[in-house]
Amino acid sequence: MGKRLSKIYTKTGDAGQTGLGDGTRIEKTHPRIGAIGAIDELNSAIGVAIEEMITEKRLELAPVANMLRDLQHRIFDLGGELSIPGFTIIKPEHVDKIENYLDELNEELKPLENFILPGGSRLIAACHMARAICRRAERETIALSQTEKVNKESLKFLNRLSDLLFVAARSAAAKSGKEEVLWRRS
Repeated sequence: MGKRLSKIYTKTGDAGQTGLGDGTRIEKTHPRIGAIGAIDELNSAIGVAIEEMITEKRLELAPVANMLRDLQHRIFDLGGELSIPGFTIIKPEHVDKIENYLDELNEELKPLENFILPGGSRLIAACHMARAICRRAERETIALSQTEKVNKESLKFLNRLSDLLFVAARSAAAKSGKEEVLWRRS
């Protein structure tokens, strides 16, 4: 592990720049920082969803919470990967793992016959919020990839993760006995 922070405020970012993992300094408005920030926000939103699952106190939700907690570590890795240009951590097996989780959760769900709105409970809404943030993180990372080299597996990882978060919301509804909010045509 690299340096440990003993002092949180450094004052080095006061002029609008921040440091990357390799020591270079870039503007805080750089697309790389936008992607890293969205990844960080995603990880925080998933943390909220996990804590909502724990608050539900339903054993059926424990596997979903554990799966999301496991993925938080990979999301943190992805942020680290983006903080060092040219560095890769996310591999095809990380994408495969999400696909396996998706298949596992989907097996338990009824087929989707309508659009779903984020709601039904705080837990379901938290999963949908994480999904929406994941989509933004994916867009920010794609934007970065248009000007700089980005690991293609990382883009796949984010794409599959947003799908997984949608299915996790549906699974949370089913496992907690809550109704999903179905979209009604006007």
